[in-house]
Amino acid sequence: MIMCTYKQICISNRSLVQGDFLQQIKKVTQSGIDVLILREKDLPECEYQLLAKQVIEICEQNQVTCILHSFDKVADVLSYPRLHVTMDKLRYMSEMQRPKYTILGVSTHSVEEAIEAQRLGATYITASHIFPTDCKKGLAPRGLSYLQEVKNAVSIPVYALGGITPENTVLCREAGADGACMMSYYMKM
Repeated sequence: MIMCTYKQICISNRSLVQGDFLQQIKKVTQSGIDVLILREKDLPECEYQLLAKQVIEICEQNQVTCILHSFDKVADVLSYPRLHVTMDKLRYMSEMQRPKYTILGVSTHSVEEAIEAQRLGATYITASHIFPTDCKKGLAPRGLSYLQEVKNAVSIPVYALGGITPENTVLCREAGADGACMMSYYMKM
């Protein structure tokens, strides 16, 4: 399970990488991050599975926790107990399925979703989106007060997501976040 010490989390997005994606993953996992969430949810399942095997190996070599994203069938095939899902996916997972993951993260976008995710067995949540981000163009950020509300509403770790940069991670920490998730920064470093 992810501990409550402040974590630096990389969320992958190969479309942002210039050059070889696996080389970027090696670089990122050697940069001091604690966790890498392999998000590549646009891939066909068979391609994601092949990529997941490679990324898990790189993460293990660099003592970084790897969490698969969305592909619960791939996690099952690989007997891999770490998965991050959407709220909708968590709602449809059976009570028998959820406990097989030692880490089960969930993307949340409201205090109510955060509470529901915890009730349904999430071991951590991401609270999104905190700052303006290209991933959510035109959608107003929820801000640091939202992050504080989420943190106060649940007892599991809460990770800030959306528009996070090395410069504003301190604001997330001050708002009570257990860590911060960055995509663009790590994929372009």
